[in-house]
Amino acid sequence: MTPVSRRVPDLAALELLLAVVRLGSVGRAAAELEITQPAASARIRSMERRLGVALLERSPRGSRPTEAGALVAGWAAQVVEAAQALEAGARALRERRDGRLRVVASLTVAEYLMPGWLLALHEVRPGTAVTLRTANSAAVAERVLAGEADLGFVEGIGAPAGLGGTVVATDSLVVVVAPRHPWARRRGAVTAGELAGTPLVLREQGSGTREVLDRALAAFGGAAAPLLELASTTALKAAAVSGAGPVVVSELAVADEVAGGRLVAVPVADLDLRRPLRAVWPAGRRPSGPARDLLSLARPSPRPRRGGPRA
Repeated sequence: MTPVSRRVPDLAALELLLAVVRLGSVGRAAAELEITQPAASARIRSMERRLGVALLERSPRGSRPTEAGALVAGWAAQVVEAAQALEAGARALRERRDGRLRVVASLTVAEYLMPGWLLALHEVRPGTAVTLRTANSAAVAERVLAGEADLGFVEGIGAPAGLGGTVVATDSLVVVVAPRHPWARRRGAVTAGELAGTPLVLREQGSGTREVLDRALAAFGGAAAPLLELASTTALKAAAVSGAGPVVVSELAVADEVAGGRLVAVPVADLDLRRPLRAVWPAGRRPSGPARDLLSLARPSPRPRRGGPRA
């Protein structure tokens, strides 16, 4: 069956017909709709051919609908009203969607990066109410996949299964100890093998921090059994300051403590502990509305290329 869109005039033509009937002139209708009179006349003729009936009686005094044209105009009014209702409903849905934003983020992102991003978002969308939850990276992925968040932020090697994503920042893990720990007084770096064989204070399984460390130490026999497993960055820092043992944590999280001398960063030889911080969303569905704006604010701007073009 031929689609109805091929058998009836489009919405612009129907709006033109209604304007002619209301104003009594093709020229005045064209001016109101901001099109040329020849274009309006051609659109009316095309509509008459498609419907197979004459719609207007033209005279030097203007145009008025034929009997068939009056009937078509009545039906056209119903179609235009339905289209207006559709547009109004879609606008209401957009406003409802854009009025809130649900974000779930890993602890590092939530504590050290998200506040600045959300302040910038407020400048762009002051009317958007933002709900921010924190979880480890595995739980972030689960909540985004379950539809409990519009946008997620994770730490780790790659985007979790079922999610699309993009890198928004880069972080590095660092080994820190209390100033009285023997490693704080070493002149040389700790070796990767030595780190792998030492019980450490670590984040729990499922965190991006733990994933990156386990991946890095796999070539050195894997990490030793943890001295402690803790579920928050704050707990890790407290354990490090108290002298519980070496702690592996985000460089962002301990910048102040290292600068103030409360913790000492221990260099590790031949070990890459960098990690991407990634925004994630359900695969195949790009963020929209405030989620799209937050993603744009979080994503780093491309760095300008140095120097001019080569000859």
